[in-house]
Amino acid sequence: MQSELKALLNTAITLLSEAGVSSPQVDAELLLAHVVGVDRTQLAMYSDITAEQLNEFENLVARRANRVPLQHLTGIAYFRHLELAVGPGVFVPRPETELLVEAAIDHLKKFDSPRLAVDLCSGSGAIALSIALEVPGTTVHAVELSDDALKWLTHNVVDHATKLEAVNSHVVVHHGNAGDRSLLSELANQVDAVVSNPPYIPSEMIPRDPEARDHDPAMALFSGLDGLDVAREVAIVAADLLKPGGFVGMEHADVQGESMPALLSDASEVWIEVRDNLDYNELPRFTTAIRSMNAVVGR
Repeated sequence: MQSELKALLNTAITLLSEAGVSSPQVDAELLLAHVVGVDRTQLAMYSDITAEQLNEFENLVARRANRVPLQHLTGIAYFRHLELAVGPGVFVPRPETELLVEAAIDHLKKFDSPRLAVDLCSGSGAIALSIALEVPGTTVHAVELSDDALKWLTHNVVDHATKLEAVNSHVVVHHGNAGDRSLLSELANQVDAVVSNPPYIPSEMIPRDPEARDHDPAMALFSGLDGLDVAREVAIVAADLLKPGGFVGMEHADVQGESMPALLSDASEVWIEVRDNLDYNELPRFTTAIRSMNAVVGR
């Protein structure tokens, strides 16, 4: 990398650091790689940048310093083994959710194909596509309410169609409310796993990060006074859909490590093996449980 380019990168890193961006070097390198059209790992061998690229890079760095999400600037979010298209109107998938997906995948791999899973509040499709691609022979029904998010979800499913076909898996997109018990009623007592990253921020709480507060859609963030309104609906739908022994996993805020498990434990006739799980930062992040052998839920 030429000294001029290195100086440009260092200036960007300083600007992002002063703006409070948590990973200034990584973000600056990813933005530069995006502008010049190479992989981040190839930047060290790169030496030329045009005036047009320089202007675009400086504009992107300035927007990132204003805490526009990196993924909105590049149009790409990385999640597990996926490269997803994202932008305004859809929740940007977070690394914390990867462990929830891993728990669901571990459960599904215990069974022979064909397997059936449901992703409620699907957003970009990160959960649905990860499960479908990492567990061959799985059909995942992805439910999303937001019109804007649905466009990104559909785009990503189409984008991964060839890979899905190669592993004999399918993602079926549904435009609807995750809490609508009639939406997937034909799958009642047939599903192996229900996974959800629902909105879970209490309505009176302001998100800490400007990226979430100012750019993630409110529909994907807030869920009643205690943040669990949608989770309660998801739990009921999951109980309807899952076969006995089926898996449910729901993400939650780090302050809900007791209230989310309690939501399922209170329905002890429905859920067994209720446990909470930590994320990469050792914070409470998602609750899992197994559908009891009681096949019918009171309606």
